[in-house]
This record gives sequence, structure tokens and C-alpha cells, in this order.
Amino acid sequence: MRPLPLDWISVNPTDSSSESDRSPAAADPSPETRDVSAWVVEPAGPLVGDVSVRGSKNAVTKHLVATLLGNTPSVIRNCPDIGDVDITVSMLEALGCTIERTNGDATVDARSLSSSRVPLTFSGMNRIPILMVGPLLHSVGEAFVPLVGGDDIGSRPVNFHVDALRKMGAEIEVTSEGLEAKAGRLRGAHIELPYPSVGATETVLMSAVKAEGRTVLDGGALEPEVIELALFLQRMGAHIEMHPNRRYVIDGVPELAGAEQRLQGDRIETFSYLVAGLITGGQVTVHGCGQDRLVTAISTLSRMGAVFEIGENSVSARAQHLTAAAVETDTHPGFMTDWQSPMVALFTQCDGLSVMHETVYENRFTYVPALNKMGAQIQPYNTPLGSIEGRFVGSPTPCSVVVRGKTPLKGEEVVVPDIRGGFAYVLAAAAAEGTTTIADTHHLDRGYNTPIENFQQLGLDIKRTTVPLPTED
Repeated sequence: MRPLPLDWISVNPTDSSSESDRSPAAADPSPETRDVSAWVVEPAGPLVGDVSVRGSKNAVTKHLVATLLGNTPSVIRNCPDIGDVDITVSMLEALGCTIERTNGDATVDARSLSSSRVPLTFSGMNRIPILMVGPLLHSVGEAFVPLVGGDDIGSRPVNFHVDALRKMGAEIEVTSEGLEAKAGRLRGAHIELPYPSVGATETVLMSAVKAEGRTVLDGGALEPEVIELALFLQRMGAHIEMHPNRRYVIDGVPELAGAEQRLQGDRIETFSYLVAGLITGGQVTVHGCGQDRLVTAISTLSRMGAVFEIGENSVSARAQHLTAAAVETDTHPGFMTDWQSPMVALFTQCDGLSVMHETVYENRFTYVPALNKMGAQIQPYNTPLGSIEGRFVGSPTPCSVVVRGKTPLKGEEVVVPDIRGGFAYVLAAAAAEGTTTIADTHHLDRGYNTPIENFQQLGLDIKRTTVPLPTED
């Protein structure tokens, strides 16, 4: 880790006019407003208690897409009740699939597939449509998917997906509306990813399992959710091997059957609720996520002074005193980029100067101005303050931040920029003095399973409301 700059200067919260720092009260008066969902948080002291997490947001949607490959119904168990599942289910239904959802289980029958075109109404909602191209080419021989969406945390280029599909024989045209693809039959190929992209790895896996011949993927992602998808495909009858050095070898088969799989617990939610206990001086026990998915998170928090109690399918963290740390995000098994914003919120309550260096997404610090507005002292840097080389050298957005702690936080009115940044606001609000109003919380409902109920169970005074926000031009 590089030494901290000697001329570190605290950020004046009023210096930023970022969109993520705009509050309903601070917005320019205008008759053009819209009502948005919001949460009102009244801090209630240390958060203590138990939370149960369901399957991972980053796994469930990919499993739902994979059901398109089966010639019999598939059952996905332990599904979270989140907006991204609703969106993905609606897309599958628009394609003609039959889906039943009961008590966290989703049964998908793709035999009624009647369309190869994901409607334009799903443009920009999430980044799942691009993953449907391979399965639709296998089933129908053609596909249209609208433009990729999701949180505005940095570029999510589709070129890795497109290049891989073209190598496998697909004819693809990228238009202003989306992606048009055709293929008589996909063929195995040697594909080398320039970066271990999770989405591109999943595209290759779901395209190669029914392709003619062998596909060798080098440079693939190894995140637990990717492995979970590979195991589900294997249950469906796919021939997938994992080799050292990020290599997957897939021998295509003519048909796949439906399968049943129970999703593993969401490691992002688990880490976030553990931090909720630590940032308020309490202790939260999270059930439903195994230790093996949290190894790096546990070791990092342990170095900062957290003490863990680990069970077969639960983990608990507490601390009397937390010290500063230097952390860098990375691909698995490194520190997860989705853990970054909760950790930065925690840094505000740790003694000393902490550093967070982001290497995965170039626009992941949009939540920082609002934390500074709440009293944090966070200095962004465009210069990397870490040993891992990022992919976005020369980007105008910050790639690192330095956090001065411990600083008192105060309640404010803030607007959610993205799922993970929004959760950081809730954590900060739980540790602050006074009321915090968090607007545009539909992002949080899209990514977290029953978050309000979970926080209330831990003792936080939090409730839903609506607030007006200016409409965009």
C-alpha cells in the first residue's frame, strides 16, 4: 500500500453539488416534481439481534435465465423477495415462459417459450437481458435484448459478451435500442477474456453448454455466484470442468433438462448487516450464509478489531474498538466491490485514517458527498492509493478515498445513487444523531430482501414514506 499523502485535507461538505447529495429540501423550487419512495431513520442506539438472508441477488437472476436452457421445468429455491427478481420474472413471462412463485421458490417452465424478443419496456432496468442471448439462440435461433441497465456505478460494456458470442458463430448487430443476434447453431470456441468479468463468464457458460463441440474459456470469473451457476448447469446435464488459472472447459450437449437448486445466502447482505452492528456498537448475527463466502470480509474486519462467532450457517461480529484499515477491492477471492460502500461508512467510525481503493468499477464513490454532508470526512482521489492496478487509469472519477475517523455523523436528507451506496446511507443514519430521510429507496428494494423488516428487528426506528423530488429534464 502506498503511503498516505501528507497534505490530506478534510472535505468541506458544501463543496459538492453531486446529484447524490441533492436532498428534497435543498432542491431548487420547481413545480415539476415527482413523489418517490423514501425511508425515515431515527437512530436508536446499538443494533442487536438476528437477521436471516436468502439467496444472492447476484445468483438468483442468472439461475432464472439458465432455466431457458431446460426441456423440463426447473425449481430455484430460497429466492429473495427483491425487485430484480420481479423484473427478471417479468422478462421471462414476456418471452412466453410459465412461472410460479411460492414461499421463496420459483418454478420456471420454458417449454411455452413463444418469443425471442425481450420487450423494449425493459430497457435499462437491469443488466440481465444480455445473458439471455445465448439461451435464446439455442432455443429459437435468434434474439433481441434491450440495452443493459442497472446501477450507475461505472461502465458495463457488452463488448466482452458480443466478442464471445461472435467467436461461437453468432451474427450480432448492436443498435441504439439493443442487440440483435442470429445463429443456426453456436459452436465451441477458444475464448479469452481480457478481464475476469462475471457477466461475460456467465454468458459464455450459458452459451457453451449446448454449443457444438468444446469451448475453452480462459480468464473467467470465479465469484461464488458464478460457481453456483456452473453447478446448476451441471445439474441440468451440462459438461463443465474447472481448471487452474481461471480456465473453464465446456463440452456442449444437445439437450439439457430442468433441475432444482437451493441458492446459497447473499454474502453482500450478510456483510452489510454485520457492519450495521459494528457501526452502531452493537452485535448482529446473520443466518443463512456460510463462512466460506465471507473469508476475505471476516479477515479484513478481524484485523480492524472485530471479534467473530461463526456457526455452521451463521456469523456474528462485535467490537469494542475499531481501528483504521487500508482496503482494495478486487475480483474474487479479493475484497468484493459490493462490500466497499458499507466499509467506507464503517471507516467513519474507526480511529485513524483509512483508505479504500476501488479497482472494479470507476464510478463507485457517488455516495461519498452525501456521507460528507452527514459529517464524514472523506477525501476522494483520482490517483490510485493502492497496490492493485485499476482498469480505469485516467478516469475523471475518483478511484480511491481517504477517510478520517472517528467522526460524529448527523441526520440529513439524502438521495440514493445506487443499491450499495444507498445501504451505506442507512448504516450512517443508524450511527448518526438526528433524523435522516433517504429518498429514492426503490434501489434498495431492488437489491435487498425485506430490508425494512430486518432493520426493525434489529431495533432501528425506520419507516417508509414518500417525498417529492425534482423531475429530470
